[in-house]
Amino acid sequence: MITKTMSIALALMVGDGAPARAAAAQEVRELLSSARGVAPSMCAMAADGLYSWGGRWQAPAEAVRSDVRTRLRTHTKRRLTSDETAALLEGIASTDACQRHLAATLVGRFGDSTIVGALANRLSAGAPTERQTSLVALGLLKATSQLSAITRALRDETPAVRANAAWALGRLEQRSSASALASVLNDRDETVRAAAVLSLGHLHATDSIEAVIRVLKTDPSPEVRRVAAWALGELQDRMATPALVQALASDRNDEVREMSAWALAHVNARDAVDALVSAMQKDASADVRETSAWALGEMNARRAMDALAAVVGGDKEPEVRGTAAWAIGQMHPGKAPASLLKAIRDVDPDVRLKAAWALSEIADPDAAPTIAEALKTETKDRVQQAEVRALMRSGDGSADVFRQLLESKDAETREMAVRALAGRKGVGPWPWPWPRPRPHP
Repeated sequence: MITKTMSIALALMVGDGAPARAAAAQEVRELLSSARGVAPSMCAMAADGLYSWGGRWQAPAEAVRSDVRTRLRTHTKRRLTSDETAALLEGIASTDACQRHLAATLVGRFGDSTIVGALANRLSAGAPTERQTSLVALGLLKATSQLSAITRALRDETPAVRANAAWALGRLEQRSSASALASVLNDRDETVRAAAVLSLGHLHATDSIEAVIRVLKTDPSPEVRRVAAWALGELQDRMATPALVQALASDRNDEVREMSAWALAHVNARDAVDALVSAMQKDASADVRETSAWALGEMNARRAMDALAAVVGGDKEPEVRGTAAWAIGQMHPGKAPASLLKAIRDVDPDVRLKAAWALSEIADPDAAPTIAEALKTETKDRVQQAEVRALMRSGDGSADVFRQLLESKDAETREMAVRALAGRKGVGPWPWPWPRPRPHP
């Protein structure tokens, strides 16, 4: 599920029309309003969260300063004092949702199993919100001693408690809980069903594969079907291939189809190549087309080479063209397709990068003149580096072109030019253009 912060960020970055921008602006106002009066440590954590927890260089005089990260580094994997235990249990029982959430997270961060007994007591005696939060803490602690108590919580009257129980069983990594998880795949609440399927995938419970296939085919919730496709990929049993092919071809939801494409590759379903080619060529969703191209490359489906080459030269979306180029490089054909040679002059720099990388993997001597010409006018450092590698691996010295790169402002590009002039074919550093990350529940 997309969080509120993520939806704001996506709307602002993508800018999908005036209505979307207006909605995003309102979300931003609400977010800023909710920050009024928040303690500095919480404000710092929330702001850092927008940068994936500290992924930025902090300014020396920000509006809010807190050493919360420094303090939290010392609060990892150690025994709790009695006062800390009492404070955390009070937090888990709090009527405030944020306090409960933070308390459970801190329990997991400390990793002290001495609190497990007290948490287990809350499963039978606490309020629904307390039971729900205690299960999060028990799951984070991987409290296998409470397997029976957590399993019983699958029958709780509160959907959120049942969902967290299903999630916690996946965290415990006990295969014996698979049958209990399968028993709630018909739960009336879709969050419970999704959590159960997710845990079955994490447990690699292959004896539940027929039940998960049934979920993929019949569950009314797109989110549950998406997670079911992911779980079938994790189970890595080709028995799931027909159901995944059907979902890829006909499911109404883009994300279910995309996940099915990923799962077919993870299962290495060689008999699904035609279905993946069809999805890559015809699906209305660029994400589905791209992941299908990735799947063909991951499976080394050489008979899809011509179809991939056509997509490199014809798909309207750069992400699809680039990943199709990457897939061709993964297959190491002896001859570079014409569309791949054209792609090193694509308007999109990421497509050019992946095409150059693919050409370096193919190492076709006949491609060297085209690569050398493209390198003369290429302006992106990483693409230049990939093209240098492609030239060297194709057997072309291209000394004049390499000498020009000695004037580059980029140190890595200059280093590669020096290595190339020295005749070192194992040149590096060089870019590795991975495709877009696969979907994940």
